[in-house]
Amino acid sequence: MRDQDELEVFRRHGAEGVLLLGGGAALLLQLADPRVAHGVVRHSDFRSRPLDRLFGTLDYIYAVGFGDEETVRAAVRAVNAAHVPVRAAAGEGRPAYSAFDADAQRWVASTLAAVALDLRERLWGPVDEATGDAIVRGYAAVGHHLQATREGWPETRAEFDAWWADRAERLAVGDEARAVARALLSREAGFPAGATTLLAPVRLLTAALLPAAVREAYGFRWTARTERVANGWLRGIGVVWLILPRAVRHAPMRASLRRTRRRIRYAGLEHRGRR
Repeated sequence: MRDQDELEVFRRHGAEGVLLLGGGAALLLQLADPRVAHGVVRHSDFRSRPLDRLFGTLDYIYAVGFGDEETVRAAVRAVNAAHVPVRAAAGEGRPAYSAFDADAQRWVASTLAAVALDLRERLWGPVDEATGDAIVRGYAAVGHHLQATREGWPETRAEFDAWWADRAERLAVGDEARAVARALLSREAGFPAGATTLLAPVRLLTAALLPAAVREAYGFRWTARTERVANGWLRGIGVVWLILPRAVRHAPMRASLRRTRRRIRYAGLEHRGRR
C-alpha cells in the first residue's frame, strides 16, 4: 500500500466510535506498566474527573489520526505541556518515571493498537494482512508525534503481535494500578448519574479485552458463563453497529475534532487580544 492508501485504511478503522469500548482495557494495560501507574497516581485527577482526562486523551488521538497540521501541532503542544510535571526519580520500590519517556509512550500507543485490533476482530472477524499492517503502522503516530520516534515500532501486524506478547508477559499489576482500576470502574468515579448505569457492561467488556493473566491480576471474577455473556454482548454490538448511520458511528471523532479546533480558535483570539 502507498502511504495515502494506508492512511485511509487507518482512518476507516479509527473513525469507528465503537472502538471506544476498548478504552478501559487499554488504560488498565497502560497502568500495568509501573512507570505509567506511578505517574497517573501522583499527577492525574483521573479518579475525580475521569471524563476530562478521557476527552483530553481522545482529542489527542483523534487530532493525530484525522487532523490537519495545525490541529496536530496544537494537540501535541497541549499534551507536552501537561506532561512537564509528570516525572520523579526512583525510590522506595518505585521506578523512575517521566511522561517524556519514549519507551513508556510507545507502550501507551501499543495498548491502543492491541486492544483496538482485538476488539475489531471480535466484532467483525479477522482483518487481512495488509489491513492489519496498515493499522499497526497508523498507531505509531500516537507516540512519534511526542518523544517516541518510529524507531522500535513494529512495521507489520505479525511483528507487532510478537512484540506485544513479549511485553505482556512482563507486566506487573501493582496496588496503585488496582486502586485506580477500582475507582474508575465503580461509582467512586465522578461520572454523571446516568452514566453509572453503564458501569456493569463496561466492566464486563473491559475484562473480556484483557489478557487472562492481567485480568486475574486486577481481580476480575471470570467464569465460563461470564465469558459467554461477554461474547454475546460483543456479537450483538457488532451486528447493530454496522446498521447505524455513518454519522452516528463517527460522531465521537467529529465531536473531538470540533473541540480541538474550537480551542485553537479561542487560543488565537486570546493571543491577538494580548497584542
